[in-house]
Amino acid sequence: MALAQENLYTLDDIYALPEGQRAELIDGHIYDMAPPVRIHQHLVMNLSARIHDFIRAKNGSCLVYPAPFAVLLNQDDRNYVEPDISVICDQSKLDDRGCNGAPDWIIEIISPSTQQMDYGIKLFKYRTAGVREYWIINPITRTVNVYDFEYEKNTCQYSFNDDISVCIFPELIIQPASLLS
Repeated sequence: MALAQENLYTLDDIYALPEGQRAELIDGHIYDMAPPVRIHQHLVMNLSARIHDFIRAKNGSCLVYPAPFAVLLNQDDRNYVEPDISVICDQSKLDDRGCNGAPDWIIEIISPSTQQMDYGIKLFKYRTAGVREYWIINPITRTVNVYDFEYEKNTCQYSFNDDISVCIFPELIIQPASLLS
């Protein structure tokens, strides 16, 4: 007896979605994205600005992109994500469509509908794709999980009131609670 064939999708299917419909593609599976809530957008805006200002003050070459921004993690046609914030230091990975390959630092701000993806599937995908640092910011529990994939020494969970040193930019200290005002 033949097994049922699983429907796998490609980048062509993502780009064929109706205008305004957002989704991610992971290993050929499409995951619809719900519109973010206000606190999510507030954190994305303030955190992106904080990182951008730090890089600019240091005359750094890394670039900061808030979602929606296309990341073709494995440079294939079966994986397309839109992290809440992507920091890319190797500008040769960038083209008009987005980032081809792993950003250096990815930040996801979770909502109840994205927890399973951010703590599970994306954690694995980002690590195996070569992301150097991954933050999961949870405004519900007011915690930040920091994953240092490059050196493994700074992987830890913090509260919003903690001062968090960024692994790839050790001089950059972020206190998430300060981003809410």
